[in-house]
Amino acid sequence: MEKMEKIASFTVDHIRLSRGVFVSRIDRFGDTVLTTFDLRFKEPNREPVIDMPVMHTFEHLGATFLRSHTVWGHSIVYFGPMGCRTGFYLIVAGAYKSVDILPLIQEMLEWIIHFEGDIPGAAPSDCGNWREHNLEMTRYEAVRYQEVLQKPAEHNLRYPCEVRC
Repeated sequence: MEKMEKIASFTVDHIRLSRGVFVSRIDRFGDTVLTTFDLRFKEPNREPVIDMPVMHTFEHLGATFLRSHTVWGHSIVYFGPMGCRTGFYLIVAGAYKSVDILPLIQEMLEWIIHFEGDIPGAAPSDCGNWREHNLEMTRYEAVRYQEVLQKPAEHNLRYPCEVRC
């Protein structure tokens, strides 16, 4: 097998990467444009990763909120966890910058922080691991992430430039 090129997400300097909202990539498929956002909740390799029940709950709540949003819902392609458990990917139809999506992410965090009731999709018929959720800690992680996004600095909106911008 020939040597494969390193994919774009592995070229980001994870040693210097901060928490924030970053444009991971913009892809074009004919007339269709997709923006992949890196919603980085944790500083890689410096903070403990997000606990699996918290990631799962965040995925259920975040996907429900985003896909049901009255303005953005029709443009949401995907919301799901990163394998490294330091954040989530959000794929949106269209070409956007980090600042374009900030109000939506802040609105999602507020919704999650104040969410009450049964977690959407947390039933045996809806989910392959429906018991593994933690709403209380999901709210805690949402508050922590919200603090970064209230007044984001440049390093919270753009990848470290030494490797990739």
